[in-house]
This record gives sequence, structure tokens and C-alpha cells, in this order.
Amino acid sequence: MVDRFQEPGDAHAARRRRLIFAWVCGGAAVLTLIAFQSVLRPFVLGALLAYVLHPVVGAMGRARVAGRALPRWAAVLIISVGLVTSLVLGITAVTPRVVVEVRDFAANEVPELRRRAEGVWVPTVQRWAGRLQGALGDGPHDGRAPVAAEQDDDDDGSVRIEAAQGGGWRVLLPSDGVQVERVDDNRYRVVPSNARRGADGGSVARKLQALGAGHLSDIVRVGSGIIGGLIGGIFGFFMTLMVSAYMLVTEAQIFSFFRSLVRPSSRASFDALLDRLDRGLKGVVRGQLIICVVNGALSAVGFGLAGLKYWPTLALVATVFSLVPIFGSILSSVPAVAIGLTQSFGTGLFVLVWILGIHQIEANLLNPKIMGDAAKIHPVLVVFSLLAGEHFFGIQGALLAVPAMSIAQSLFLHWRAHALDWGDDAA
Repeated sequence: MVDRFQEPGDAHAARRRRLIFAWVCGGAAVLTLIAFQSVLRPFVLGALLAYVLHPVVGAMGRARVAGRALPRWAAVLIISVGLVTSLVLGITAVTPRVVVEVRDFAANEVPELRRRAEGVWVPTVQRWAGRLQGALGDGPHDGRAPVAAEQDDDDDGSVRIEAAQGGGWRVLLPSDGVQVERVDDNRYRVVPSNARRGADGGSVARKLQALGAGHLSDIVRVGSGIIGGLIGGIFGFFMTLMVSAYMLVTEAQIFSFFRSLVRPSSRASFDALLDRLDRGLKGVVRGQLIICVVNGALSAVGFGLAGLKYWPTLALVATVFSLVPIFGSILSSVPAVAIGLTQSFGTGLFVLVWILGIHQIEANLLNPKIMGDAAKIHPVLVVFSLLAGEHFFGIQGALLAVPAMSIAQSLFLHWRAHALDWGDDAA
């Protein structure tokens, strides 16, 4: 018969063993993540892809073929083949058009945008700034904002810097403008444009020769980088697909392993934590993907109705950029509105109003219906997570920032409820 006076000591020893085990495992996991952080991307993306595809695999597993349930591995194989086929067909169909439109945009629209900016938009902003400055009581003002560079009335073809009245300096440029000329690998010089045009054929030949000699290694390096990036992207995609397939096939074993690490008396709490994580990620990950598709479709309809140039590419940009909440939508709106303004003011205004309408539908209808209340993250936390993710991990960090914040919020709410004994529904 066990002495009852030994039970508290045995319970204390067991609790101490559990704490030591938890700290050792947690420390080992953190050290592993730090040591192998450079190779974690396929596993993180693979886990996200497996989570997105989990409902599809489950639905296919419930389907019956010839009176028998479809094996899970067969459903995963069909989905993987479908993803690869869709990607290849999409690239084959979309890439040529995107390349043509990007080339036309760089050749035709960029100079037009620059001309509009220099001739219309910047002077307008300068006039508004001048009027605002005068209205604030800084003295009489002619409505023009000071500029950093001016043209000299006595233009002798040179670049000059003179002291301005009231302090500061004025940069006086020749009427023909200036150009930056490369001297060698480490030095450049600014020369008037007419000086370059007045150069003889021998100097042009020498410059072409220097250009070829100086940039040959750069061309080789850039070409190697492009080829290496393409190969790395293809390899990373297939690694991500393979990891997600393994996770989907062995999903039951993975959850059973992690559940076995929890005491039997705490497994109900562990299941509640998994349910909370699923509710949060279901809105953030799956909901954001659905919103991206809806946003892209509505953008394509509006851009097409407006007769916007390059509207298929701009709609694709809106779809992809919508993966990043808030900032992505703002950035994708800028080129669409700018191109609309080059066509006419009415076109640019229509595009802007249409985009604002899409965002209103997204904020007031799609987010509550698709993401649901369980996935809500405060906008301040969203902005913080986006800035922190981009700062530490670049664009990939921005893409994964909100899901990571959702996981962190779910963990905090669960442990808060557990520590304060509020129950699972208290949050």
C-alpha cells in the first residue's frame, strides 16, 4: 500500500520532470529554428499550403468511387497534379501577355507619366503648397513653391551653384539639361547634354567600347542571377509542394504525435487550443485568399469597363498584391489610377472611385462574412506585424506576418483563459 504522505512529493517530482522536459524540448526547438532558419521557407510555406488544401482533401476523401472511399494519398496526388498543371498552363497563357504589356508600359507609359508629372502634377502641387504657405502667414507668395534646380537666364551651357537670397543655394542647370557620364567603375561626372551631343564619332566609339568592357561582367552576373533565381524558384516550389503533400497524407500521425506530448488530463485543453488556432487561421489565410480572388475579379470588371490600358495585367497585380493586407491594396491602386489619368481625368477618377468601392465592399461585407469574428485582429496589430515582418524578413515576412500574428494572438488568448481559469469561451 502506497503511503499517502508520499503523494505530494511524488506529484511535485512529476511536475518538475514535466517542466524540465518542456523547457529542454522548447529550447531545442528554438535552437533548431535559429540554426536552420535559412532552409525553413519550404516547410513554412508547405504547412500553409497544406492548411489551405486540407478542406479540399477532406471533401475528396469523403467522395466514393465505385462504392469505395477515395484514399487520402490519391486525393493528395490528384490535387498536386492539378496544381502543377494549372500553374504551367497559367504561366504559358499569361506570361506572354504580361511581358508584352510590361514592355509597352516601359516604352510608352513611363515617359508619358514622367511628362505629366513634370509638366502638370508637380507644378500643381507646388502651387497648392505655395498658396498654403501664404495662407499660413509666411508673407506674400506668388503661389509657386521653391524648386531645388532652376535654369539660368544667362545660359552658357554649364552647371552652376549660387547663393540664394534669404539663405540656401540655387542649382542652375543649362537649358538642354544634364547627363551623368561614367568615368570608370568608381567615378561618375555630370556634364551638359550639349557637350555629349557635340562629341565626335571617335569619343562615341570609345564610350561604347568602355561601356561594353565595363558592363560585360555585370551582364554575365545579372544573367546568372536570373537563371539561378528561376532554377531556385522552381526547386523551391516543388519542395513546398512535396512538404505539403507529406503533411496532408500523414496529417493524423502528426497531430497524434503532438497530442501524445500532452498529459492526458490536459488533452482537452490542447484540443481547444487547436480549435482556436484553426478559427483564427481559417479567416486570415483562407479568407484572404478568397478576398484576393474577389478583389481581382471586381478589378478586372471595373478596369475593363473603363477601357483602362493594360487592364488584365493591372487586375492580376491587384489580385497578387491583395495577399498583403492594407499596404498591398494601396500599392496596387497607384499604377491603375496613374495610367487612368494619362488617358483622361474622367478615366482616372472612375478607376479611383471603383477601387474605393471594392475596398468598401471588402471591409463591410467580405471581411465579416468570410473571415468571421473569430479571425479579427486589431488594425494596429496588423500594421505592426506587417512592418515588423517586412523589416526582419522582407517581402516574405510581410506575406506571413498576419498569419503569424493570428497564431500569436490565439496562443495568448488560450493561455490567458487557462491561467485565469476563464474557460475557452471567455476570450
